Amino acid sequence: MPEADFDSEAPIQPVAVETKNAPKALDNPNLRLYFAGQIVSLIGTWMQQMALSWMVYRLTNSSYMLGVVGFASQAPTFLITPFGGIIADRVNRKKLVLITQTLAMIQATALAWLSFSENPQIAHLIALGAFMGLINAIDLPTRQTFLVDMLSSREGLPNAIAVNSSIVTLTRLIGPALAGIFIAWAGERMCFVANAVSYVAVIIALIFVKAKQKDFVGVRPNAILQLKEGFQYAFSFGPIRALLVMIAAVSLFCMPYSVLMTAFAKDVFHGDATTLGVLTTGSGVGSLIGAVYLSSRRGVLGLGRWIVISCLLFGAGLIGFGLTSNLWLALPMLAVAGFGSMILMAASNTILQTLVDEDKRGRVMSIYTMCFMGLAPFGSVVAGWLSTNMGLGKTVIASGAFAVVISLGFATKLRKIRQEARPVYIERGILVAEADMKVMNS
Repeated sequence: MPEADFDSEAPIQPVAVETKNAPKALDNPNLRLYFAGQIVSLIGTWMQQMALSWMVYRLTNSSYMLGVVGFASQAPTFLITPFGGIIADRVNRKKLVLITQTLAMIQATALAWLSFSENPQIAHLIALGAFMGLINAIDLPTRQTFLVDMLSSREGLPNAIAVNSSIVTLTRLIGPALAGIFIAWAGERMCFVANAVSYVAVIIALIFVKAKQKDFVGVRPNAILQLKEGFQYAFSFGPIRALLVMIAAVSLFCMPYSVLMTAFAKDVFHGDATTLGVLTTGSGVGSLIGAVYLSSRRGVLGLGRWIVISCLLFGAGLIGFGLTSNLWLALPMLAVAGFGSMILMAASNTILQTLVDEDKRGRVMSIYTMCFMGLAPFGSVVAGWLSTNMGLGKTVIASGAFAVVISLGFATKLRKIRQEARPVYIERGILVAEADMKVMNS
């Protein structure tokens, strides 16, 4: 990454542009309205995710089935997301997000209706999960790029991404805690009802949000050629390629630990839905600290080093969590892992969005989503199988060890990444070459 302290032997040292006056996300009325709707909706989403896991494990008592349901709900992200990125580059993104959020509300309503039946079938839960996966395959890359459409200038992007990450993390703390209360009070069904109702807030917010993107006018290029162009662009530029490969490896080998939390709550810590909420909160506290730190930053400089550090912390936290059977020792380990994973994903997202060309943003972010979300279901199935055959603790320890190895591998590429990214950042005004700095100061 473009940091002077990564490569002291570089012949030209870039200097960060002054960013004290960089716009803050919450100064933007569009973002304030959008984020308010997101907070309500995401609380419902986290409640539904926890309730669904609890319901699946209650019906099957199988960590493997947790992996299967996770696979069904996320596999479409891997298969369909690249086309979602093409759509995001071809249509009005505000209208598209409105459509996907409405479909998500319908899915939550169907899940709530199913939960009220006397004998809910696991096959129906898998089918509804797959339907949500299809929605997310279009929604996720579109919302990533729609964030830029609401900004008045590109300089506010890093802070907007950080605030968005903070909101995701904050709701991740609130949602599971509420889900534990709701499950103990009335079962999983009320969590599904709450999620269905929560979409009303974000849909209303989207209706009133103003975005600068205009409707596409003219002949639409061939979708397959656009898809090919997006992949060629992403993987021919070293910094983008390195980030995508790292995120893919972490998502495949390390992130699936989260699908095992229900099994840990019941079988390792001998608890109930409240215990699961506590575990999720432990990870969320660490993530929130990481998100708050990122929100305090004013630019992208220094994030490359944090990617390495955060991946190491993520791995160390997972290893520590896998080694303990004491709930109160497990919580700080989850907090470390949550901090690491938050910094890793948000920093990678920020760097990608500041490097990518505007006309390819949707496609590159769809590839990022495919690497981040799309590969996780394959890891979920493997994690479920491994936990059945070698135990929950050893599976999570192995995931943590992979994260450490991945971090060290990325660290060896930092100098080259920095050198390749520097010209792009200088061109966009994020860095100023040393020669230009002398002119400015003369």
